[in-house]
Amino acid sequence: MPLYSEYSKRFGDIISCLENANRHGRLSHAFLIHSPDPVVRREFAAILMQISGCRNAHNGKPDGNCQFCTQIANGTYADCHSVYPVGKMFQIKVGDRNNPEPNTLRNLLDHIGYTSGSHRKFGVIHDADRMNQEAQNALLKTLEEPPAETTMILTTANPSALLPTTRSRCQLLPLPDNRFNFDFAGITETKEALFELCFQCGCDLIKIESAAGKLISVAADLEEEAKNRIESEFADIIDAAKRSEDAAFIKRAETRKNDAASGAYIRDRRQFIAAITTFCSQIFLLANNAVPADIPNPELFEHLPIPAVIDAGRAKRILKEAEELEYTLKFNVNDELALRTFAVNVAMDIIS
Repeated sequence: MPLYSEYSKRFGDIISCLENANRHGRLSHAFLIHSPDPVVRREFAAILMQISGCRNAHNGKPDGNCQFCTQIANGTYADCHSVYPVGKMFQIKVGDRNNPEPNTLRNLLDHIGYTSGSHRKFGVIHDADRMNQEAQNALLKTLEEPPAETTMILTTANPSALLPTTRSRCQLLPLPDNRFNFDFAGITETKEALFELCFQCGCDLIKIESAAGKLISVAADLEEEAKNRIESEFADIIDAAKRSEDAAFIKRAETRKNDAASGAYIRDRRQFIAAITTFCSQIFLLANNAVPADIPNPELFEHLPIPAVIDAGRAKRILKEAEELEYTLKFNVNDELALRTFAVNVAMDIIS
């Protein structure tokens, strides 16, 4: 179990506590995983499910090789029901009360309420802070009194956005990390373009247009890149669903894939915007005598010849432009126009 071993090293105390609780039959029925990294949240949810459901566990630790653990690791366990935020508002929908559509909270609650042949069921709510108050209120009873053999797992980067009544019904699992992993397609091109705009272009309009073009191209490709990545990630899940010949399982897998693609695009777009702001904020830190090794994401400057001395006033103006861009892109604006304006203002040191 390489992933399990990795997390045991990174978050050993938490893993040990979970194994001990499992060994003594005191494992909670509802958890809230808190991490700034979406990959960590997703992977730790799988580890938590293995701890909760493995029948071959030894001293509370799952064996990692049984059919259950393998299906959890591959995402093919039929009684794991998930919901993701979707749409431009990136919200988790509560769903119709009488006939809830797929990938809604009430649809998930209906499924975990069914009697099944599996020995354990899971309800996983990704980015749970994207539930509105109605959705959270609809969840409270299940968090307090879940169906038999059911574990609820909520994940979030922002637990304070959840209602106190929601948080109080879950065991909080904080997975702290002071660095964010920027892994969207185009991160290399984004770093290069930002470096050029901040330190190389000056008033050369051809160079500015070239750097701006890189940022615009990355932003334009994010949706297709996210879709392709999710298609690849869900290939085995879709194949397994089709082999099962279970129409409901097939439909649920297809819906999960489509909704995951929608959510992945929103996530990647947010990462793209955050990478711009982080890059510029770290220039500001370095200009104000911060040590390179101590900045949160030094990998953003890897292989880039950042000057040893940076004018503090210019660094402040660059950061202001990045913050202005971040604010602008929250709204339904033309991304190309916003990015081109940002590029010109940064390179030519024009403050709007």
